[in-house]
Amino acid sequence: MKYTGDVIKYGDNVDTDVIIPARYLNTSDHAELASHCMEDLDRTFVSRVKPGDIIAAGNNFGCGSSREHAPIAIKASGVSLVIAKSFARIFYRNAINIGLAIVECPEAAEAISEGDRVEADLDNGIIRDLTTGAEFRTAPFPEFIQTMIGNGGLVSSIANGAIK
Repeated sequence: MKYTGDVIKYGDNVDTDVIIPARYLNTSDHAELASHCMEDLDRTFVSRVKPGDIIAAGNNFGCGSSREHAPIAIKASGVSLVIAKSFARIFYRNAINIGLAIVECPEAAEAISEGDRVEADLDNGIIRDLTTGAEFRTAPFPEFIQTMIGNGGLVSSIANGAIK
């Protein structure tokens, strides 16, 4: 699994309430959720995010409530990958379950800057900042996570027989 995109960067403790504010939790429409993604933290996010973009963030990304709406909003906005120093555990699991690629790599998350172009080969655990030339190592995705993300999440993977 390879991802290439421009980076949108955030700091520590980005919680689910700013990823998708609670006032929008009355919908399950992915496009509607995406249209409000990050609006309480970054009003420019929706207007500047492009398909394939990558979020780089600090510690404890996705803390707060256990709502699946947060990773759904990020994925539906076009973000292909989130690289962070660390993730809230329930967010990590929800992201994998809905097919959003996420990876913990503190060195990359720290060094990568807003607007950098990044390539991540998660099968081999290599993240390259194409803007600066820096390269970072991370644990490759296990095969079952590669399968889930490639199939669009856990439910899709089970439905098409990729995971039994």
